[in-house]
Amino acid sequence: MELLISMRRSTLGIALFAAVTAGVIAVTQVMTSEHISLNKQEHRARALYEILPRELDDQLHRQSLQISAPELGFAEPITAYQSIVDGEVAAVILPATAPDGYSGDIRLLVGIWRDGRVAGVRVLEHKETPGLGDKVELAKSNWILAFDNKAMDSSNDSRWRVRKDGGDFDQFTGATITPRAVVRTVARTVQFYESRRPELLSPVVIQDSTPTVSASGDES
Repeated sequence: MELLISMRRSTLGIALFAAVTAGVIAVTQVMTSEHISLNKQEHRARALYEILPRELDDQLHRQSLQISAPELGFAEPITAYQSIVDGEVAAVILPATAPDGYSGDIRLLVGIWRDGRVAGVRVLEHKETPGLGDKVELAKSNWILAFDNKAMDSSNDSRWRVRKDGGDFDQFTGATITPRAVVRTVARTVQFYESRRPELLSPVVIQDSTPTVSASGDES
């Protein structure tokens, strides 16, 4: 009988411990996920204004529209940011993901001027090898700046490849897969911009902090 009581107490203690532990983990996960989400938003905002400085348009982070982008591999609509100067869209910034990085997805922001030239590219998130593939980060090297002001002549512009493949972009010593994946994705994003130019260049109108698309666009 004493053994049975002892076993029941132990079982109850273990169950109580498990319940408390699960509760702590759940609360920690909620708090951590919120913190991570805020950090990602702040990181994105910094990247937006690294591509297009605030002096050009300090409302860039608010001027966004949702647009379908299956051509870029997104099943859900993406958020495109517009830099609006004197009532005209001067540039747009699009999210992009390189699915063929060496260690997985490489998440990017690609800025494109109205005339189709690249305004800038920044890496938001990646898992590439430190000291090799992580050179796509501006903090690690200036490689990503090679996209600035580059334009594409056609959908099959051979310059938009790494030098190893006959293009204009450098690869990294000991790492070709990462830069190749980024170049390919930026090229695909520029092509997407060209194919959706009218929609992307229709300026959003901010009303009560809620952006909408102007009457010349497809949405309201």
